[in-house]
Amino acid sequence: MKKNIRTILQYLLFLGLGIFFAWLSLKNLDQEKTEQIKMAFRNARHWLAIPVFLILIGSHWVRAIRWRLLIEPLGYTPSRANSFFAVMIGYLVNMGVPRLGEIVKCTVLARYEKIPADKLIGTIILERMIDALTLLLVFGTTLLLQPQLYSQIIEAFFSSNEVQTEKKVSTLLVTLIIVAAIALLIGLWMLIRKKTIHDLLVLFRKVYLSVMQGISTIRHLKKRGLFLVYTFLIWGFYLAGGYIGFMAFQETELYGVKEAFTILSAGSIGMIASPGGIGAYAYLIEKTMQLYGLNYTIALAFGWILWLAQTTVILLGGILSFGALPYFNKKAKP
Repeated sequence: MKKNIRTILQYLLFLGLGIFFAWLSLKNLDQEKTEQIKMAFRNARHWLAIPVFLILIGSHWVRAIRWRLLIEPLGYTPSRANSFFAVMIGYLVNMGVPRLGEIVKCTVLARYEKIPADKLIGTIILERMIDALTLLLVFGTTLLLQPQLYSQIIEAFFSSNEVQTEKKVSTLLVTLIIVAAIALLIGLWMLIRKKTIHDLLVLFRKVYLSVMQGISTIRHLKKRGLFLVYTFLIWGFYLAGGYIGFMAFQETELYGVKEAFTILSAGSIGMIASPGGIGAYAYLIEKTMQLYGLNYTIALAFGWILWLAQTTVILLGGILSFGALPYFNKKAKP
């Protein structure tokens, strides 16, 4: 019972965070800005939705194929179609209840492929670890291509327009404040959970060993080269989706690969911050594009149109997968 209450409270917290980000994104809208956004949408190159949709579907398909590589060492070879349907259904459920989609994804595939669901859970944990490491690589690449970006982000999120003429807080000081806030949260966690420094070190060690175990597991995969190709292909699709998205508006078509890496980094955080990235994704993309001089209205429209494209693919793909899964398996039976 306590676990259910904690899950509900956690969901409400993240949903509230998403609504808060949506409010931050839209709070400065007035009638004039709304008309500008409508004009931007009317003048957008709507046909670009087709390649973006295909790219996003492609990323989900490759993710399903990569998942099969992790399942094969368990002695099972699920069909590509069932793996893809399960992935799409998992994404759809995650939009409503974060992390529940991973369980549903395993349950669906277990039902149609006769694979023990508990064995599939381990592959999901490993998959998330690999994605986390890849995301760190994306962050590193983003900062390597644009070394000045970190200080710009700090200024954009911690310096208001009203105080731009005053002395801004230094990047170092803001960084120290963030570190202090993290330390305070850790301290509160230790106090509430009655943990010691030793317990904290044990936790860090477990995380470290889990990461090392994940890397080690990849080394022992029979098709590790193919697994890495699929991993980079997935994130390459994500990158390409943002890059093509730049071409939707005349105001954004001048941006290129460097900026695509930046919105991939920001958008990934947004997707983690709230269920389905609602509010958070569009807000972070909006703020990120303003770093590059894009005006508020176009940045706002750009952030929301990217989120809508991804959400539409998941909604349609997930709903269609629910219907296609029993039909496909009924047809596949001899």
